Amino acid sequence: MEKISNKIKKFLNLPIVELINIANNIRKENIGNKLEFCNILNAKSGLCSEDCKFCAQSKRYSTFSPVYPLKGIQEIVESAKYAKNIGAEKFGIVTSGRGVSKKEIKIIASAIKEIKKSIGINVCASLGKIDKEDLSLLKEAGLVRYHHNIETSKRFYKEIVSTHTFEERLETIKNVKEVGLEICSGGIIGLGENWFDRIEMANILKDLGVDSVPINFLVPIKGTPLDNRKPVSLEDAIRTICIFRIILKDKIIKVAAGRETTFFDAGVLIYMAGANGMLIGGYLTIKGRDLTDDYKLIRQVNNLWNG
Repeated sequence: MEKISNKIKKFLNLPIVELINIANNIRKENIGNKLEFCNILNAKSGLCSEDCKFCAQSKRYSTFSPVYPLKGIQEIVESAKYAKNIGAEKFGIVTSGRGVSKKEIKIIASAIKEIKKSIGINVCASLGKIDKEDLSLLKEAGLVRYHHNIETSKRFYKEIVSTHTFEERLETIKNVKEVGLEICSGGIIGLGENWFDRIEMANILKDLGVDSVPINFLVPIKGTPLDNRKPVSLEDAIRTICIFRIILKDKIIKVAAGRETTFFDAGVLIYMAGANGMLIGGYLTIKGRDLTDDYKLIRQVNNLWNG
């Protein structure tokens, strides 16, 4: 912790405008002026066996989150078509639970094959813990990227999850890399972690060599253990994005859940602070902003970057 503290300390105390300028320059130099747009499908919802304190889909909490089994192939394909139509470059198939069955893997693989054949959008998946055999099957079907968040630091992880370990998260990520898929991994800010947990998380992601880093800001869900958690301040949210960009340099950094409730109408600050990706069309159990509002923000960012 002391080593991390000494390395990053100046960025925790630097005036926010100065920090934004540093992060924005790093983004321009290392990744350029291009936004990546993703859209996700909640393909299987609820009844999760795990006890992640932030999650609406755990069966341990009374959250009134929707519950349904894995959607059929055609419904997944239609959702991919919608994703492409709204301007997403990547379409993510997301399922609740610790992992998926072999039968479900085959259904998802068939859907990916059809999407690749008939729609032509890059497909990602977030299916929980998974082995190399199933990952290879999905890759053969056309999967390009696998999503598996580490959520927070190794130190703080046990404070938010007890039904699986941080090491299990890392094992899945290593499986993904070993079969040659891109990896999307990030976490949630505002769980009760401190600044050094956030910095450790960014450094772990750097060491893992992930390709894309989603940063979520906690949206407290009624019925979960974190439903009364105080939201992260706007300045802390901006400072977090800046520090992640400084540490991760050339990685895609996208702000996902919590974008609306943390930044409100100041969403353009996200992309001044170093982010370069966006989820559009809503989240898993939370409705995002209307597409018209997202498109307006995209125009603002493009004008800011290229104007």
